[in-house]
Amino acid sequence: MSGFREVGEGVAMEAGTERSVTVPAGPVQLQGDLAMPAEARGVVLFAHGSGSGRQSPRNRYVAEVLQQAQFCTLLLDLLTADEEAQDLYTREYRFDLPLLAERLVAATDWLTANPETQALPLGYFGASTGAAAALIAATERPEVVRAVVSRGGRPDLALEVLDRVQAPTLLLVGGYDSVVIDLNREAYARLPGTKHLEIIPAATHLLEEPGKLEEVARQAAAWFTRYL
Repeated sequence: MSGFREVGEGVAMEAGTERSVTVPAGPVQLQGDLAMPAEARGVVLFAHGSGSGRQSPRNRYVAEVLQQAQFCTLLLDLLTADEEAQDLYTREYRFDLPLLAERLVAATDWLTANPETQALPLGYFGASTGAAAALIAATERPEVVRAVVSRGGRPDLALEVLDRVQAPTLLLVGGYDSVVIDLNREAYARLPGTKHLEIIPAATHLLEEPGKLEEVARQAAAWFTRYL
């Protein structure tokens, strides 16, 4: 795969140029990190899972691998600092999928208007509940979103819109995550178009076992390379 170099534990990566950005989303401003490798051939917008954000080490690792594969990445906090603080106690925002999807759509519109990224084909990488938000947002911008990758995701939370998803969708689930495997199989049956469900052997929900996150990053890079 052109531009991709496998990165193992303890091996430094040369990341692309990264800067902080502010993305307007209705009445709020969302904070993000936009990385632009040289000669980017696509852009991937990350949708984090419940209780997580743009500093998630798992998503940042995947983003670095995608940058090595010449993809621009946008890691975005879908909640404001005040909302995150409130959510720690109430958990009222992390499962508000319509809100999260709405903010992903706003970030998508921002990327398609931004001179640096507007010409790049766009995909989503979603984790946990963020995968459901990504699939919902993909149905709102079907002409823009070219591919979706879900890591340990909950696509079942978007069942009511799955039959409208047009973007090729890759579902990645740990082999020990039996409940989430069943939920992904249910969602997979509802997805209409190009799709693939990959169960990663000997991996738990967060894919923390040695080599498993690297496998996620490799498969995500291959999927985006193929469809972006």
